[in-house]
Amino acid sequence: MKRARVAYSGAIHEATPAGADSIRLADGRVVAETDVVWLPPFEVGTVIALGLNYADHAKELAFKPQDEPLVFLKGPGALIGHRGATRRPADATFMHYECELAVVIGKPSRRVARVDAMAHVAGYTIANDYAIRDYLENWYRPNLRVKSRDGATALGPWLVDAADVEAPPQRALRTLVNGRQTQSGHTRDLVFDIAFLIEYLSAFMTLAPGDVILTGTPEGVVNVDVGDEVVCEIEGLGRLVNRIAGDAEFGRSGTASAQGEKKESA
Repeated sequence: MKRARVAYSGAIHEATPAGADSIRLADGRVVAETDVVWLPPFEVGTVIALGLNYADHAKELAFKPQDEPLVFLKGPGALIGHRGATRRPADATFMHYECELAVVIGKPSRRVARVDAMAHVAGYTIANDYAIRDYLENWYRPNLRVKSRDGATALGPWLVDAADVEAPPQRALRTLVNGRQTQSGHTRDLVFDIAFLIEYLSAFMTLAPGDVILTGTPEGVVNVDVGDEVVCEIEGLGRLVNRIAGDAEFGRSGTASAQGEKKESA
């Protein structure tokens, strides 16, 4: 089953697919998907993200794969839904998408053995986790200004039940920028797979329902600019559409934005 959360007519609704370009709200109404505001498709808890979790992406960035997962957290303000806009600051020189399989935890998970890990998954969705490379302090330590920026991570459109997906998921993923494919990969190429990650994380932190693990992105990241439409697809999970917007849309002038970003880094 595929489920979404949307805002429509002053309320938040659960929704399911209802045919081409339309969705069905929980109260039975069928509306066009462009008439709603898409939210992350579940109540999100802690966002746990992986860096360099595809060997080809690590190679693309001239780094060797890690011996231990490179893990960092993201704040709730970083999240937006399907069809949302992500700001590109005026002073950014290299901003790129990251198409990722997102794993949603379904029950409390503490010291979970790898053999039992997949039973703790509620479902899957798509993430697009943007990064601005010129803001990075250190390739091995993604900083808050890169990875927890407001609106930097799109989730959705659907939460697909784990019961409807093979375990572990064996799915192709790809990204298109303005209709041109720029990235492709497959979840079989994860350096640290889902079961390992749940075992690893739950060994030192309790995972709760609604926590989400972003499993990393394959090679093929390219710079995106204001006005670009970015579509992340994962086989069987859907299409996550996102657009890049400039400072003016967010009430910032280009000059003021650049000065502000420099102050943040001080």
